[in-house]
Amino acid sequence: MALSEFGLIQRFFTQPLKNSANKLGIGDDCALMEIPEGYQLAVTTDTMVENVHFFKEANPYCLGHKLLAVNLSDLASMGAEPVAVTLALTLPSVNEQWLAKFSKGFLTLANKYQVDLIGGDTTQGALTLTVQALGLVPKNKAMTRAKAQIGDLIYVTGKIGDAGLGLKIKQGYSCEFPEQSLQQFNQPLPCIKEGLIIRECANACIDISDGIVADLGHILEKSNVGALIEFSKLPLSNEVQTYIKNTGDWQLPLIAGDDYQLCFTISPENAKQLTIDCQQIGIIDNHKNLRVLYQEKIITLKTQGYEHFS
Repeated sequence: MALSEFGLIQRFFTQPLKNSANKLGIGDDCALMEIPEGYQLAVTTDTMVENVHFFKEANPYCLGHKLLAVNLSDLASMGAEPVAVTLALTLPSVNEQWLAKFSKGFLTLANKYQVDLIGGDTTQGALTLTVQALGLVPKNKAMTRAKAQIGDLIYVTGKIGDAGLGLKIKQGYSCEFPEQSLQQFNQPLPCIKEGLIIRECANACIDISDGIVADLGHILEKSNVGALIEFSKLPLSNEVQTYIKNTGDWQLPLIAGDDYQLCFTISPENAKQLTIDCQQIGIIDNHKNLRVLYQEKIITLKTQGYEHFS
């Protein structure tokens, strides 16, 4: 007998609440949360559509992980601690094997960060996955895109370009050691810890979802400033460096998305306080555009990212 909507939710997505901010979860018309005094609620929503954001044959475990990770990454970029998510699933049919793997990937990552799934919806249609993520941040401490200052240093966490290389590999590019790039493309980890640390000292922050050029471009636009990036300072894995050497495609780590690292600006004085794995890649200036120093030449790059309706 086919699972009903409520049977599906109960079997694959219902767990006891873990976070003290959540008072009532799945099973009622609404969930209930309690916002501690002195905190604000950060809210983000992201949708992934089959054949737009992921391949039809995508591993459902990895898909569940990535769907949650990209939303937690948005919270990380604001310096918010994640506490709860809602999940809306539009499914062409009830495939119990697919759902078991998808929910395991989703809930394994949720449990890693003590995030509760507190509600959502299920409907029938083309495979579409939507998460709303909620986090807590102390009042007036949230990092935004609008506070970069001229003279700020630009930093990124981790390494960039690996997810973009992972996509190239999925599309047929061959390399000797593909595992790291495929892992970053399929199962990125949100920089929650890093976001909580840098909110005490950074001026502006964004997560790298559409590529460093596009995402840093959002900071520049909101802050009404410009920037100069030094290509030689970009933190690149050996695999990405080898790809650039073999193909000449030096812009990959600048324009490829899905890394979900953090890009932030910080004063030189506060940069001395940094205790996380990060690399300075440039500086904020007053040129009102984004320029890259590459092989002793300064190149201006367009900062527009992917547009769904272009």
